[in-house]
Amino acid sequence: MLAFPAPGQAWLAWIALVPGLLLMQRAPSGREAAVRGWWFGAGFILTAMYWLVPSVGPGLPVIAVLFGALQGAVGYTVHRLLHPPLTTRRALLALLVVPAVWVCAEYARSWHALGGPWALLGATQWQHPAILGLAAAGGIWLVSAAVAAVNTGVLIALTAAHRRPRAVAAAVAVLVLASGPLLFSLREAPAGAGAVTVALVQPGIVADPQARFEASARATAGLAGQPVDLVVWGESSTTADLDHDPAALDVLRGLAATTGAQVVAGEDARKADGRISKDAVLVSPAGVVDRYRKIRLVPFGEYIPLRPVLGWIAGVSRAAGENRAPGTGFHLLPATDRTGAPLPVGALICFESAFPDMARTAARDGARVLVYQSSTSTFQHTWAPEQHVSLAAIRAAETGRPAVQASLTGVSAAFDAQGRELGRLGTDRTGALTVRLPLTAPGTLTWYDRIGDVVPVGALLVTAGAAVAAGVSRRRSGRAAGRAAGQASAQASGRASAQMSAETSAPEL
Repeated sequence: MLAFPAPGQAWLAWIALVPGLLLMQRAPSGREAAVRGWWFGAGFILTAMYWLVPSVGPGLPVIAVLFGALQGAVGYTVHRLLHPPLTTRRALLALLVVPAVWVCAEYARSWHALGGPWALLGATQWQHPAILGLAAAGGIWLVSAAVAAVNTGVLIALTAAHRRPRAVAAAVAVLVLASGPLLFSLREAPAGAGAVTVALVQPGIVADPQARFEASARATAGLAGQPVDLVVWGESSTTADLDHDPAALDVLRGLAATTGAQVVAGEDARKADGRISKDAVLVSPAGVVDRYRKIRLVPFGEYIPLRPVLGWIAGVSRAAGENRAPGTGFHLLPATDRTGAPLPVGALICFESAFPDMARTAARDGARVLVYQSSTSTFQHTWAPEQHVSLAAIRAAETGRPAVQASLTGVSAAFDAQGRELGRLGTDRTGALTVRLPLTAPGTLTWYDRIGDVVPVGALLVTAGAAVAAGVSRRRSGRAAGRAAGQASAQASGRASAQMSAETSAPEL
């Protein structure tokens, strides 16, 4: 966890798995190795998401144990392929199969109904755009696979008895480390595609909804006279239903007219049907242009899965008192810049920044900028805000689109199309952050935009193939052992028969 935000010691990620992998490698049996992998994973989840305790209370250890079970497959694989004495063939297989199994485990727990892809191993490299060149090719999954492969190589180099497997592991680790910078150098952002100026509004810790709205409005009014193309407010920056609250809407319309820029407000309001939803609302001087309703809600934070069974958690924590209403689908917001030129925006809300497929959909639909609205005030003095903002950098690198995140209480930040940070407001600051974002040419797509989740699919195939091969090998070994036992039994029986025959034919004395 020291490799993740906020500690941010990214270099540790390349060796931090080695002690755990060593415990799995030296387990007395495959079953024990799987158990060690399970608790390795459970401890990681518990540490990575400790800040969820106010939201889920005693449910967090249960979540950690359930998700940790996925890492049991990693433990078994490490023991199966890397137990001493280690051969070159098994070392090569491990360098392929162990990262594949790791990615499968991350992919499985990334299903949004289980909580989503938070604290993936590749996210440790969010501040290193050269490494994120891998993300542009295969998404965050390829970065995770690379980090797992290097850790596996280090383990082999440290524990193999013979020189050849150590040399092979070292060579593979070096090649993997070099692949990210190589891909990064091949995808420089195209020049001449223009730029836009985006203002991110961060009102600070304001408990009262009206005071929060007014603080955001004051910060926005201060942008008057600046060449701003788009103003982005944080998640839940207004609790007014802008379709039915003319006073709140008039304030936003006036701000759009004063600044000359459209405003993307975060609406967290009870609708006419009585349900609460979270929307990103695009407002111009003429009124509401369009809105996007959040479709992937935060488990326990915005809804409680299986509420009839698990609803008791709301009584012992800050879990959602009632379920928010999700949207029905994603679409771009048809924003324009201050000259009236189209500036289609992929606006996603808070937790949705964790999902690679949503940003990829926005890029393929033609988004020029990814906009994330956030509110992590519940977790203000934890690692959560830094973990959250790191995801915007990764989504930018994956899609080749600049990305911004506006948060009520921080961190608000902006990243270019390769994930490089252009500016930020930390959790100790308020106001408006104005950033100039270089744009990529319309229609530009990264490899990941084009091919999607090929890496996890490939990892699933490799894992399945390895499992089948292991099963076949065990059956062959069982049959060979059976034949050997049969031959030994037959030989023993023959010797006994010969001895009995000799005793029978011997003359009596």
